[in-house]
Amino acid sequence: MSSGHRNGIRPDLARIASWIADGSRVLDLGCGDGTLLAHLRDKQHARTVGVEINDASVIACVRRGVNVIQQNLEDGLALFQDGHFDTVVLSQTLQAVHNTERILQEMMRVGREGIVSFPNFGHWTHGWSILRGRMPVSKQMPYEWYNTPNIHLCTLADFEDLARKLGLRILERATFANDREVTVAPGLRSTLAVYRFAAG
Repeated sequence: MSSGHRNGIRPDLARIASWIADGSRVLDLGCGDGTLLAHLRDKQHARTVGVEINDASVIACVRRGVNVIQQNLEDGLALFQDGHFDTVVLSQTLQAVHNTERILQEMMRVGREGIVSFPNFGHWTHGWSILRGRMPVSKQMPYEWYNTPNIHLCTLADFEDLARKLGLRILERATFANDREVTVAPGLRSTLAVYRFAAG
């Protein structure tokens, strides 16, 4: 995929959208300004709802006409019934939640499939930063060590190990660097990983 935005959304969001069937029921956890949900609603006739805690992002969702619930993901997904959604998305939020295992299990409780994306801590520049005695700062992780919301950084192999532990079956994986898809040595060369999975 070339750099730049495809269909008006980032390449990683375009890939997520490509994994979601037209007319699906979609829940987006940490939905930000609602870009993905608006795209799915308008282009793929999906029935969508988002969960977001940030005031400005919730307002942006409302302005886009996106159904959004203001709630902290750490409080769980008790609002939603078992199996209510076809797909549950957690885009670039996994690394910022405290109870990683619980949120993945809850995604599988309320949805048939899950999609997560997260910064790949295994990118070669991160290792180089640590060798130089500094915590990595990058486009995907633009925070300093003292003000970062990212509390659970991981590599591709780390996530795949956790998925196996939780009995999740990985269906597809895509990796990106600077909005370009990476297929060679993704563990070292990608800055962002996207996984589609189902219960094992």
